[in-house]
Amino acid sequence: MPELSEVQKDLQVLAAGLKQLEAEYNMFFAGRLPRPPWETRNRVQALVKKWDRGYIQTAADRFQFETLQRRFQTFVDLWDRGLRSREEGRAGPFAAPPPRAPVRAQPTDQRIVHVTSFQDPMREMDKLHSLYDSLMDARREAGDDVVPFHRFAALVKDQVAKVKSGGAEEVAFRVTVSEGKVNFTARGKNEDKG
Repeated sequence: MPELSEVQKDLQVLAAGLKQLEAEYNMFFAGRLPRPPWETRNRVQALVKKWDRGYIQTAADRFQFETLQRRFQTFVDLWDRGLRSREEGRAGPFAAPPPRAPVRAQPTDQRIVHVTSFQDPMREMDKLHSLYDSLMDARREAGDDVVPFHRFAALVKDQVAKVKSGGAEEVAFRVTVSEGKVNFTARGKNEDKG
């Protein structure tokens, strides 16, 4: 087996550091750490900056680095939103769900809460955050648990890839509430069909 290059070693360290950082932030927002994991974040950020400015020769290593870099940036946006919400006294993406109240009988009609479509959800973060907030608000009203943003973003990304592989140019997501239950659906859209 060939010796790992410096880039490959750093990419392994970066992937492990990103997992550790995600776990530490989850512990911080859950109340198990007294302060945000700045040291770990600075270590990961230094590696990202090093290879963002450096030259990566092979396409596979470049692809892996860019994937890790995008993932890190998505997490940083989420964590900063959570910190900002906490400082402003608002419920943010990591807010604990309110205590479960008994679910009241809802009328049998269906209510559309939010509709949006994506071509690439990682490039349309405003729409992704808006969809996430609408879905989580509907889940809270129904007494369901809130899903962490990074899991939701991964689900949307996977659904877009899956539906687009079937020939759709865009993927439409819809959040509806029917009989007190929240429904989240995805459907492919083509330009010619509308």
